[in-house]
Amino acid sequence: MNLNGKSAIVTGSTKGIGRAIAEALLHEGANVCISARNAGEVEKAVDELSKTGEGNVTGAVCDVRDYNEVKALIEHTVSEFGGVDVLVNNAGVGIFGKVEEMKPEDFRAVLETNLFGVFYCCHEAIPHIKRRGGGYIINISSLAGTNAHPQMAAYNASKFGLNGFSEALMQEAREDGIKVSYIMPGSVNTYFNNDTPSDEQSWQLQPEDIARVCLDLMHHDERSLPSRVEIRPSKPPKK
Repeated sequence: MNLNGKSAIVTGSTKGIGRAIAEALLHEGANVCISARNAGEVEKAVDELSKTGEGNVTGAVCDVRDYNEVKALIEHTVSEFGGVDVLVNNAGVGIFGKVEEMKPEDFRAVLETNLFGVFYCCHEAIPHIKRRGGGYIINISSLAGTNAHPQMAAYNASKFGLNGFSEALMQEAREDGIKVSYIMPGSVNTYFNNDTPSDEQSWQLQPEDIARVCLDLMHHDERSLPSRVEIRPSKPPKK
């Protein structure tokens, strides 16, 4: 897929994995719409990203849990760039704790962000991608989508669900020339779950590693579809 001049949406893209993916797409000549819940972060990221890469960048405030905000995000992208060719569903949250102790609203927030939000974005973007003759959807999942752990019930449920959603969508959408892949990273050195990137965690994957996988997927020949990618640190600390 030649990304030069293509139109892409990356959710949760003012920092971390989403920011790295947006930057990589811009360097390939794509026009990118970034989004996040915080207006100030979106404005700052647009300003910074507009100084890098070959493509154009715009931004929109969007909480993917809100269907109307997702609709506005897609409409903004179409208005700015004329359509949608690529959708990267990266926005995600992790709230951890024992099931008996977790607040129902926290469980709902995880599922609505990590799974419902992906559905909303795909539901709204797919008709536009079809109008362009096809494109690519990449969902950022996690190794937690196949490996359950205590105190991760909400997060596991969201990512297990996302994997199943992605595989079903892949089989639906390929009939319309839309490729669907999902990436399952292990530990990534980002701000996720209120972490702070640190040199002490240099063994972890970097956001740029996930961005590289995204580009590699899009550069595959039209005849091939790597639908699922697992990526993990090559040398984690010994237990």
